[in-house]
This record gives sequence, C-alpha cells and structure tokens, in this order.
Amino acid sequence: MIAFRDNLPLVQFESGRTVAFERDWLVRSLVRAARKAGFAQWWLAEHVAESVTQYLRSQAELNVLPVDQLTKAVQSVLQVIGYAEVGRHFEAGRPVAQISLLDLARQAGSGYELAFFEMLGRRIQGLVTEEQCDFELFGLEPCVKLLRARKAWSRDCDALRAEIVSFAREQTGIAAAEHEISFSLA
Repeated sequence: MIAFRDNLPLVQFESGRTVAFERDWLVRSLVRAARKAGFAQWWLAEHVAESVTQYLRSQAELNVLPVDQLTKAVQSVLQVIGYAEVGRHFEAGRPVAQISLLDLARQAGSGYELAFFEMLGRRIQGLVTEEQCDFELFGLEPCVKLLRARKAWSRDCDALRAEIVSFAREQTGIAAAEHEISFSLA
C-alpha cells in the first residue's frame, strides 16, 4: 500500500507531469487570481485553500487529480462563497521549483564562478519561460564558501554573495516583463 503525504492526491498537469499537492501553492494561485480580479489584499485565500485541502483529504479513493478537476473544485468553492470573479481568473500554477545553489557550485567546481553563473542563468531562464513561475534558490552561504574555497566566511565571500543576489534579480527581472515571476533566495 502506498501512503500519500498528508493523505492528499497527486496533481497531474496537462503535460503529464505529476506533483504532490501543496496547500501553499494553492494559496499563491488564489492570491494571483484575486489580484487579477481586483482584490489587492484578499484575505480569504488561506481559508479557501484550507477548504479545498480538507475536501481533497476526504476523497480517499482519489490518488491522482487532473489539474482541470482541481481548478473546477476551487472555482466551485469560490462560486459558493460569492467570489465567482476570482474563480474566473483562477489557474492552478506550478508548485515552487527549488534550485540548490550548492549543487550548482559543486557541478561548476571550486573556484569556477563563471561556470556557476552560466549554469544558474540557464536554470533560471528555463524556469521563467512559463506564464507563472515561483522558484526558490537555496544554499547561498555554503555555495559561496565552496566557490571561494573557504571554510570560514570572509570579506570576499560578502562580495560574491552580493553578486549572486544581483545576478538572480537581473535574470528574473528580464523575464518578469513578460511573465509573472516570484522567487526567494536563502
């Protein structure tokens, strides 16, 4: 027997890709839809996401949920509570993609910052080509130490950290003109 995380089904996108359902991902999609519908600070996103999450938990026989069924379930909840206009703008965006900066630094090799930046740029550009994109870059400090070949943090580590942050912002800023993008860096 296979047990799904939190007794929630997998969500299958039109491309065939299947991912674990995440409540936070649904909240972000609801906030986007509300913003498009004219609600800048829509306080119900958390409540609607929780309602849908509980509904999905109660569907024990459901292992894989096509994304269009998820969309219909969310739109139905929004219709019932009087926010059909938010439902019309709702699209189930992709879950947050995670990029390990430390893994990229390992692939580039110690001291090979140019290779690291080239790989990071390709990864970011690959993610931001979609209409909606949420991603997280993590492992910044260990990445910097590896690239600088340092065991302890030093002043030149500060400069490289600032350069990586600036590069990530620049790469996402270029694509943000055409797509809705959010990212975090840790």
